[in-house]
Amino acid sequence: MSVQDTQATTPETTDAAESHGVILTDVAAGKVKSLLEQEGRDDLRLRIGVQPGGCSGLIYQLYFDERALDGDLVRDFGGVEVVVDRMSAPYLGGATIDFADTIEKQGFTIDNPNAGSSCACGDSFS
Repeated sequence: MSVQDTQATTPETTDAAESHGVILTDVAAGKVKSLLEQEGRDDLRLRIGVQPGGCSGLIYQLYFDERALDGDLVRDFGGVEVVVDRMSAPYLGGATIDFADTIEKQGFTIDNPNAGSSCACGDSFS
């Protein structure tokens, strides 16, 4: 289940902005909100992308960013803006970002239907 998403309507993203296919679960959105509150800044957004690297060919990038880059695709999940650059969007369409907090694992997870294979650590894919 994910937070109801709406396309961002800030002045930088109206009309020209397009949405992406990444999904942020309720749990992940809550964790992002908590982390943003700790940062004490209201200008940050969650950016997800891919870049060449890792043992499988592509590695995920997940970080807070205040920049608005030309071609960014934006979706809002209950007040959490998730930004994907246009080059990463085809690799991330349909991907779900969740947050795990168990005795075995703590951190953000990405379930990506576009990944043909991934490494054992789960940080890279092809």
